[in-house]
Amino acid sequence: MSKPLIMHMITTAKNLSPFDVNMAYDAGWDKCVPYTDIETDEVEGLVQDAIFSRPPGINKTGIFVGGRDPHKAIEMLNICKKSLVPPFTLSGFADPSGAFTTAAGMIAKVEDALKTKFDKKFQGQKVVVFGGTGPVGCIAGILAASAGAEVIIMGRKKEKCEELAKFCKDNYLDPSALISGASNDEFDSQIKEIDVVLASGAAGIQLVSEEQLKIATNLKVAADVNAVPPSGVAGLDAMQDCKELSSSVSGAVGIGALAIGQVKYQAQSKLLKKMASAEKPVFLDFHDALELAREYVSSK
Repeated sequence: MSKPLIMHMITTAKNLSPFDVNMAYDAGWDKCVPYTDIETDEVEGLVQDAIFSRPPGINKTGIFVGGRDPHKAIEMLNICKKSLVPPFTLSGFADPSGAFTTAAGMIAKVEDALKTKFDKKFQGQKVVVFGGTGPVGCIAGILAASAGAEVIIMGRKKEKCEELAKFCKDNYLDPSALISGASNDEFDSQIKEIDVVLASGAAGIQLVSEEQLKIATNLKVAADVNAVPPSGVAGLDAMQDCKELSSSVSGAVGIGALAIGQVKYQAQSKLLKKMASAEKPVFLDFHDALELAREYVSSK
């Protein structure tokens, strides 16, 4: 009798996301078991309970790491990997609050728009990330900086943005990467130099106004993950997919939340299926999410 695919789904929150449970079942996992309010020091025990209860070498067991904190999720994923005792193994995938796959979808869509509409890459582009201290914004900033962009993490508190930018550089990026922090009210002083806006602020809050779009003379792409009106970028509809922004003086195109969400959905589904079919243990994070998001976007 074939062994079932069992996904152990851990989160630091009091509830597991129904979205992630549905995604795992739809990707082919037979059983999904939630573990809530999990602390970092509990992860090793959970992993080893999971691996020692199944025959050595079997790769039909997975760990999904959810929660809200992307950095703690990465830490937990690394603990999962270090807790294996070969030949007793499993695979792991972290996607806290969907931040890794959402950020990957945003970056893949913007990257494609830069290439097809402006014959540009992220390399050398000046990128502002609104809501940059949140999970999606933070990871989007890391991925953009990894691709060679000059990234500015923006939020309400400059000091918090500067601290996060330094943390990201120290922990995820090459020393030569360009990433810094600034407050939202500094946007106007830099607006004419900005090539890309990544909006990942709270739902229903406009971050870039129509007036600002009219003076953003270098803007090429604006993307927004907020599907709740008003959009984070004036005039950007949630369904918009690389269409020109009506108020833009530079011919910038907009990418809405639902266009990004479609890529996010595909990336998460593909990563869950990759875990299920892998012949050797795999541990998947935002870099893997971007790779599959790029594949999906390029195939459209």
